[in-house]
Amino acid sequence: MPQIMYSTNLGNAIHGEIEELQKSGILEKYLGQVDLIFTSPPFPLNRKKAYGNKENDEYLNWLTGIFQELMKFLKPTGSLVIEIGNAWNKGEPTISTLPLKTLIKIQEECELKLCQTFIWSNTARLPSPAQWVTVKRIRVKDSYTNIWWMSKSSEPNANNRNILKEYSSSMKKLLQSQKYNSGIRPSEHHINPTSFLKANEGSIPGNVISGPNTTINSAYKKHCKDNGLKMHPATMPEYLPEFFIKFLTEEGDLVLDPFAGSNTTGAVAERLNRRWIAIETELEYIEGSKGRFM
Repeated sequence: MPQIMYSTNLGNAIHGEIEELQKSGILEKYLGQVDLIFTSPPFPLNRKKAYGNKENDEYLNWLTGIFQELMKFLKPTGSLVIEIGNAWNKGEPTISTLPLKTLIKIQEECELKLCQTFIWSNTARLPSPAQWVTVKRIRVKDSYTNIWWMSKSSEPNANNRNILKEYSSSMKKLLQSQKYNSGIRPSEHHINPTSFLKANEGSIPGNVISGPNTTINSAYKKHCKDNGLKMHPATMPEYLPEFFIKFLTEEGDLVLDPFAGSNTTGAVAERLNRRWIAIETELEYIEGSKGRFM
């Protein structure tokens, strides 16, 4: 039976299969209340991982069915953001199209608008798949994953002012000098003499998010070690959910992660003063995630 394993002032960590939760009514009060569903479901791998995975059409239909049910919890102006990795065809140095087919099927079957696609470039990714990259040397390492931002609305709640980056040193110099080479570019864009002279609060980021996946929350790591708990094998870096939570929600909004793992999403939402719901099937991972809130 699904149950809440721990709570904070802002959120609840729930143990149970997502399919059971939707039937149990434990989420009933959140119907139409979720501002952002942000999650990283298990990837469709050809070899079994410790956190479980399905294969081929079974994976595609299973995941699509889950998100079809989750749509009743999402606000009309809310967002669904899914991060999903690449998969390789078994025994071959060729990429499977299953992850992309799954994203397309979710978008179509859930009748969602595709607002924008993102790439997460993992700068510390180990060379893989090893057989083709480090042994036979016929491929380069696979170091990125796809992130799709979808919504019921073509204009969901979003504000890129919340995720502005610090200006580069060259931009700071340009603002200081108050002059640059204006005119027509080879691309045929016409650059106005004053277009880039206004100092805003920062620069607008692009849709490629770069960073390592090697930093593990020290409180989480210590809690797992001290209590003999197995750490999640695919821990998400905090900067990833932070980007989308800041971009697509405001303080007090509700964030849901149906494949919470070590509950990085919930911990980041808590820090940013958002309400959260985290759902995870493995009890040991939930117990370990308590360390993020100590």
